[in-house]
Amino acid sequence: MSVLFIFKVVLVLLLLFILFNLGRALFIMVKGQGDAPMSQYLGRRVLFSVLVVLLLIVALGTGVITPNSRPY
Repeated sequence: MSVLFIFKVVLVLLLLFILFNLGRALFIMVKGQGDAPMSQYLGRRVLFSVLVVLLLIVALGTGVITPNSRPY
């Protein structure tokens, strides 16, 4: 398996985890029930969003991914 494939899988899993935490926070906000506060799930979402951005910056810096030189 190539490094690019593993990188993409990790990014997709992180994005799915971010959506899951956002959904859990929404459920707690609407229902008002839950054993953990809503801010815990929103904090996790922010933490993993920062992790995704840092991973993208590191991958660009190391050359694992390359930006599109001609977007149009």
